[in-house]
Amino acid sequence: MTGSAKGGREDRVRRVISVLEREYPDAKIALNYSNPLELLVATMLSAQCTDERVNRVTKELFKKYRTAEDYANADLSELEALIRPTGFYRAKARNLKRAAKVLVEKFGSEVPKRMEDLLELPGVARKTANIVLANAYGIVEGIAVDTHVRRLSRRLGLTKEEDQDAIERDLMKIVPREYWGKITYLLMEHGRRVCKARKPDCGACALRELCPSAFKAK
Repeated sequence: MTGSAKGGREDRVRRVISVLEREYPDAKIALNYSNPLELLVATMLSAQCTDERVNRVTKELFKKYRTAEDYANADLSELEALIRPTGFYRAKARNLKRAAKVLVEKFGSEVPKRMEDLLELPGVARKTANIVLANAYGIVEGIAVDTHVRRLSRRLGLTKEEDQDAIERDLMKIVPREYWGKITYLLMEHGRRVCKARKPDCGACALRELCPSAFKAK
């Protein structure tokens, strides 16, 4: 990325953040949780699933499974049945059990506070680790890139990358560090309400003057 290109993206992302903060002053994580383990589980379940559906599932799930040991010792078929509405439930159930076993055996049944430790857990990549660190512990090491952040970052011309980790690296270069934790939720809200995957509502978009994709959609 050349200096001029980076400078242009830095200016644009600051203006994007300013607009989105006005549009969504209460943007924050939508998953329900009461401790780091619940947040970890909910975030793992949120892959390819809406937060609203995850919250419906975890309302019952968290009553049955309260500790890392509970998940590690869970009957796989029972766990699959409970989380089935979140999709990809067999893989998610396996990862929950395997991750819980690592928590029990290596981390004293506690969700670790370091990125490198979280990435040792099966089914946990940087997106999940960033969300857990920022929301459970107030530790911001990067930018969580979900499907909304990926889509909007590309449409807004903030990155040309496809890979989530590469997108995160691009965003970390141009997003002011104090917004690393918040920009995810600003983009998520805008992605859910306006800049949808199949049919973005460019006419109603507060970012249309900042978005190169909006002009193409006219």
